[in-house]
Amino acid sequence: MQAIVENLVKLQSIDLDRARLNKELRALPAEIAQSQARLAAAERLSAEASAALSREETLRTRLEREIDGHRQKAAKFRAQLDSVTTPAQAAAVEHEIKFETTEAERLENDEYASLERTETQEAAMAQARAQVELLAAELEGVRARVAARQQELAQELAALDAAREAVRADLDPEWLARFDRIAASRGTGIALAENQQCTGCRMGVRPQVWNQLREGELLTCDSCSRLLYWDPALASATKAPQPEVPPGTGRAPRKSHQAGA
Repeated sequence: MQAIVENLVKLQSIDLDRARLNKELRALPAEIAQSQARLAAAERLSAEASAALSREETLRTRLEREIDGHRQKAAKFRAQLDSVTTPAQAAAVEHEIKFETTEAERLENDEYASLERTETQEAAMAQARAQVELLAAELEGVRARVAARQQELAQELAALDAAREAVRADLDPEWLARFDRIAASRGTGIALAENQQCTGCRMGVRPQVWNQLREGELLTCDSCSRLLYWDPALASATKAPQPEVPPGTGRAPRKSHQAGA
């Protein structure tokens, strides 16, 4: 029975290690996906900054064209002042000159504002491009590390698979089938009994069961159905004997009181 317990405990340890390694293996692609998402976000910011710069350049091109048009109109109206014959005509022409000049100045202010926005956007684009380069390098590093770790995990899993098959081959088919069935539903198939408790579910075991376990039997937990075993190595140490008190030391015996003394 002890050999069965040892093999079942070994098999469970191997299965838990395999589950842990497989979980890590499944999580590795997520690290690449997260790095790709960070890079994609930085690329979007860079593209948005570039698009904003293009819009400002297009805006300034239009503003410059409109400013030139207003300046030309103002110059044309100034030339007409020499040919006006009445104060009313002069006032009308001066009004047009003022309008065209004011519009040109307003558009020039818009152009200056666009230049200021461009400076800010150029700095943002430079920062975004630097971030893109940094995250692209980081992504390559993550891919290399993940590939290396995947290879390591594959080797570790191959070794565990070989050890698992060897242990399973040594087990009685009936005990193996019971273990597999319990492990499939509970996550683990065997549990240590300690301090009259099942360490799998932390429920107490009946005194009779506890005594049978201490005699080396492999039983079933009434609460979780796991196979229960007891490890003699974990038994509490025997209480050490108390040292003898030398004669003449310690408390003196109490004298009895005699009536009528």
